[in-house]
Amino acid sequence: MFRNDALRLLRRIVMVAVLAAGLFAVQAPADALAQQGGTIRDIVIEGNQRIELSTIQNYLTLQPGALYSSAEADKSLKALFATGLFADVNLRLQGSSLIVRVTENPVINRILFEGNRRVQADQLRSELQLKPRQVYTRSKVQTDTQRIQQIYRRTGRFAATIEPKVIQLPQNRVDLVFEINEGPLTGVSRIRFIGNRQFSDSKLREEIQTKESAWWRFLSSDDSYDPDRVTFDREKLRKFYLSKGYADFAVTNAVAELLPNREKFIITFTVEEGERYKFGKMDVVSELKGIDGAQMKEFVVTPTGETYNADLVEKTVQSITSELGRFGYAFVDVRPDVNKDREKRVVDITYRIGESPRVFVERIDIVGNVRTLDKVVRREFRLAEGDAFNSAKLRRTRTRLRGLNFFDKVEIAESRGSAPDKVVLTAEVTEKSTGELSFGVGYSTTESVLGDVSIRERNLLGRGQDLKVGFSLSTTRQQADLSFTEPYFLDRELAAGVDLVRRRTDYTRRSSLDQTTTSGTTRLSFPITENLSQLLYYRIRQDEIDNIETSASRFIRAQEGRYITSAVGHALTYDRRDDKVDPTTGYYLRLSQEVAGLGGTEFYVKNVGNAAKYFPITDETVLTLSTELGMINGINDDVRLPNRFFVGGDSFRGFAVGGIGPRDTTTNDSLGGQKYYTGEADLMFPIGLPNEFGIKGRLFSVVGSLWDTPDAGREVVDQNSMRASAGTGIQWKSPLGLIRVDFGFPLIKEKYDEEEIVRINFGSRF
Repeated sequence: MFRNDALRLLRRIVMVAVLAAGLFAVQAPADALAQQGGTIRDIVIEGNQRIELSTIQNYLTLQPGALYSSAEADKSLKALFATGLFADVNLRLQGSSLIVRVTENPVINRILFEGNRRVQADQLRSELQLKPRQVYTRSKVQTDTQRIQQIYRRTGRFAATIEPKVIQLPQNRVDLVFEINEGPLTGVSRIRFIGNRQFSDSKLREEIQTKESAWWRFLSSDDSYDPDRVTFDREKLRKFYLSKGYADFAVTNAVAELLPNREKFIITFTVEEGERYKFGKMDVVSELKGIDGAQMKEFVVTPTGETYNADLVEKTVQSITSELGRFGYAFVDVRPDVNKDREKRVVDITYRIGESPRVFVERIDIVGNVRTLDKVVRREFRLAEGDAFNSAKLRRTRTRLRGLNFFDKVEIAESRGSAPDKVVLTAEVTEKSTGELSFGVGYSTTESVLGDVSIRERNLLGRGQDLKVGFSLSTTRQQADLSFTEPYFLDRELAAGVDLVRRRTDYTRRSSLDQTTTSGTTRLSFPITENLSQLLYYRIRQDEIDNIETSASRFIRAQEGRYITSAVGHALTYDRRDDKVDPTTGYYLRLSQEVAGLGGTEFYVKNVGNAAKYFPITDETVLTLSTELGMINGINDDVRLPNRFFVGGDSFRGFAVGGIGPRDTTTNDSLGGQKYYTGEADLMFPIGLPNEFGIKGRLFSVVGSLWDTPDAGREVVDQNSMRASAGTGIQWKSPLGLIRVDFGFPLIKEKYDEEEIVRINFGSRF
């Protein structure tokens, strides 16, 4: 039995050997062909779904009739993978046929984002390299993941993570989903300085824009890390030191270290302060014909012997350039040659004025205005095509365009024209929304809680027209008004407008009465010179005095009834302020007169004058001196209550509205006066809080008086004695509106005057 089993095993071994030998005999030619470079007779492509056979074959370096080799096969594989069309490629030789097996990359159906709350999907999608209906590749997905990461880093979120996921769909399609965990804003834990000896760390932190994280900075992004902002801070540090005389200053390094928890950075600035320099010899050399360097020296503001200040050097260059621009030199080159004497620590500067032709305006181009008509922009230009170039007029043009408040950005670029003596001015504007549907809410000690709603279009139909419809309501006043202004009436520099007002006011606290006013005004204003303007107007107004308290003064009760005022007037204004909304330097003068008696029941002549001067004490401290005086005289009749002057409240802090002036001592009713004056000194200054808070302090002092009432009696007091008050206050430009709190204390007063120690004004519009 053992012998039979051994024979059967031997026979099986022989059969396996025979079969193996046969198989080797079949495959040996193919292997030999592969290794020895046999001839390829045809190419068979498998697995392709969308891509044409000819396309794949064109990428192959192996073609029918060529000898097969491993090197050429490797080249073909690399060529096919380089197309980005395939996820996998396999080449094999079967007999004399080259079999190419491909697996195509899928096509992207949609690109989706999940978890993005701080960055809009459209913004992310615009940064991606991949798009729907493109071929999906892993390398492009990795690149786009990094792009999204960079977007979040630019927004200050360095802890953000992005994970791409693929959802398989039929027909070899996929949805690409980026799952985003935005994480918190990466703040700045600490800002350090190395190498600073002259200025403390706290002082240098004030000079840069990046701030250390703190709870009160929730309305600002300056405490989030931004590498671009750090680069900007390096420049701010350099400018600060150069303005303090350190001409060799340099920031040698700025390093941001991310803490292990990936929530905050520590930023370290390494600085080299160098020595402090002073201004040495100053000179101006001119290569322009007709321009002597000596006559330009009056515009040099870098005085010899004073501490070196790079800002003054730049200011001198601008002053000389601006002055030469008045003579038509648009492209003049004023170059300061700085020579530093390190031993004496002085800086000698020679301002060199290069050669340049006088130029004329060849063309004015306007770009960026989609809605605003070209003529609305052009009519603000103080230069016309063909005029000699003038930099002062160009600056005035820029100021006027910004003053329209139609644009977020206004830039006027100067470029060379078709000849060396011609210049092309290009006004590039970025429009902003000029339509407003606004709701307001506020509080003041005069009107208590108040609210308003208004609809306004400041650039109606792109023509620059201003239309406003408004309604306001408070515990003491209800008002509706309509206003329309055409800034260029009859295509001339004439601003024509009409105002309609309906107002009911509760004057119970002041004079024990209610007053209803309905008025219509037509007006026309025009410039006389660049800074002098004239306003002409006609007003018709009806005042109704009613609801008089039984305990009111007999003079107040005598005013009950309806009165019609038909008046013409004018106002002459000379304005040299740098900014009409928030001035820091300059002054203005205003004189207005009104005559009533062209019909109606009221006959008078009224004169009012205003003036103010602004003194910049420092960059953020401004002193304002202002005065106002008025006088009204009746024509063959007494001036009735609605047309008299009342002083107090905002016009004289420390006293209530109507708190000074003629008064009935038996009822304490204010009777108003026909003559008044006020003078005020107001100092606005920072109080040490970060600038981004928008909080400033105020110190003020007011003097004035109100007198001359037509009401006469033993119970009436009417004195022209001076009153005075002083106080302090604080104002906050909050995100919800301007909030002002003033504490005024009467210093000189009469015993019958009404005081108001605290005055609060709060308003918001949204």
